[in-house]
Amino acid sequence: MSEDFQAFLSNLPQAIANGLVRGSIYALIALGYTMVYGILGMINFAHGEIYMIGSYAGIIAVAALSTLGLGGMGGPLSLAVVLVLSMAFAMLVSGSIGFTVERIAYRPIRGAPVLSPLISAIGMSIFLMHFVMVAQGKDYKQFPIPLHDKLVVTVIKIGTPSLGSWWPEGSVELTLLDLLTLAAAFGLMVGLYVFVNKTKLGTAMRAVAQDKTMAGLLGIDIDKVISVTFVTGAILAAAAGVLITIRLSQTFYTAGYIAGMMAFTSAVLGGIGNIPGAVLGGLVLGLAEDITSTYPGGSDWKVVVSFVVLLACLMFLPRGLLGERVGERA
Repeated sequence: MSEDFQAFLSNLPQAIANGLVRGSIYALIALGYTMVYGILGMINFAHGEIYMIGSYAGIIAVAALSTLGLGGMGGPLSLAVVLVLSMAFAMLVSGSIGFTVERIAYRPIRGAPVLSPLISAIGMSIFLMHFVMVAQGKDYKQFPIPLHDKLVVTVIKIGTPSLGSWWPEGSVELTLLDLLTLAAAFGLMVGLYVFVNKTKLGTAMRAVAQDKTMAGLLGIDIDKVISVTFVTGAILAAAAGVLITIRLSQTFYTAGYIAGMMAFTSAVLGGIGNIPGAVLGGLVLGLAEDITSTYPGGSDWKVVVSFVVLLACLMFLPRGLLGERVGERA
């Protein structure tokens, strides 16, 4: 057994843990794509830029809080206040952008030929990207305080036993930021599940997804439901933007392109229009990337491997891992 392969096996448990964290971020963004498709049957290609705007809003919120003496440099309470308030502000900003995008770019052409919403979505994506570039500049935006350093402290370290010469000993380390990311991501996913399946508005969303005409005849406000869908997806994307920006300590006006592309891939992999499928697709894609990166030289191939996984899935499961939701969407 080669040394490279032994090192790969030793680091594999850590790669799986990292992949779950990465995949949970992809899943949050992918939910916005799959919800809009489930309701309108179209792809919101501006969704990646809404994620990017959320990351900028998080930095702005942290900067504002630092001027008020709540820069996260104090104790755990101060740090928690910064995280909660910055994420709430980012959700408010991105939710407002999502609502505005739906009203301006999509609602006026809702009954137009299928190519028109696609062109409008791409145009809105380009507009938002360059609007942020003009407003915030072309340079990377850094967090104004070392918030990242206070969150990357290892809180869990578990050793994995050796299984003989073919599987060497390894370990798994999780930082406070990893745990917060997993808790926030899966908490929001559970919240979305409860909202969609246990509330009147969620029932209305599922009814519109199944048959817009019949839902309208039954008194459901179609425009309101679609707006809520866009806002909900934008809020989830904003949460992902704040979490990943804290991890990287910076953001950039093109950050939405790659993140949006990977999240869209996650939605297709899991089954476009299928909410559990978007979560599963994000986790699978995150695991594929980090496991590939673990092998020496594999970091250059991680995106390639992700799309190979997608292509292989679509060859054998054309509707995705859990199937595209067409008639009955949840």
